[in-house]
Amino acid sequence: MKRISIILILSVLSIGAWAQNFPITNYGFRLGLTATPTFGWIKPEQGKTDGIALGFSYGLMGDFNFAPNYSFSTALTITSINGKSTEANVLPYYATSSSTTPKAYDLKYKLQYVDLPLTIKLKTVKADGKRWYGQFGLSNSFNISAKQDAVTGGMVVGDNLNVSDNIKLYRAGLIIGGGGEFDISGNTSIVAGLTFNNGFTNIVTDKARDVRNHYLALNFGVFF
Repeated sequence: MKRISIILILSVLSIGAWAQNFPITNYGFRLGLTATPTFGWIKPEQGKTDGIALGFSYGLMGDFNFAPNYSFSTALTITSINGKSTEANVLPYYATSSSTTPKAYDLKYKLQYVDLPLTIKLKTVKADGKRWYGQFGLSNSFNISAKQDAVTGGMVVGDNLNVSDNIKLYRAGLIIGGGGEFDISGNTSIVAGLTFNNGFTNIVTDKARDVRNHYLALNFGVFF
């Protein structure tokens, strides 16, 4: 995954260098609002996923059009990524246990991030007021809230507990998706699509565990 990150960073730098050395025709900038349900899940390296949990994402989105069918697309959103898992010897609960016997914990993660995606959109030619697009890039997420429910042996040991000290500040993910844009009036258009965000960094601070989170998003938005 480090190689993928390096490739993406070099790609973004290459685009920036290309933009500085070649005159770019201005194909416009578009700004809009987005509100998106997310379906997240937790994937621990040692443990198991316990299903999908609903979250939500909302904020601003923008497309910088640098060619007729190509856009640099970004956003600034507040994104919830929730999920359930069963893991062993989870901090901070295991640290307060009087026993050294391994314990399994049923967990529900409730994480909230400020998200800044950097992606490229490839668009079809607009026809009859609609066009289709594919999207690929990198998401950069900064944790602003981390709460957790935890149960072990039928006993609740965490109820909406603040676990910010146990969750890493930065999360990175790969984005791939697609959808359509549909004109409704003048410059206003509706966007609808589906994206998969594949987290590839460990989200917990405990060095003995490796946990990733992922989500599917049903993208809805309006460009003005």
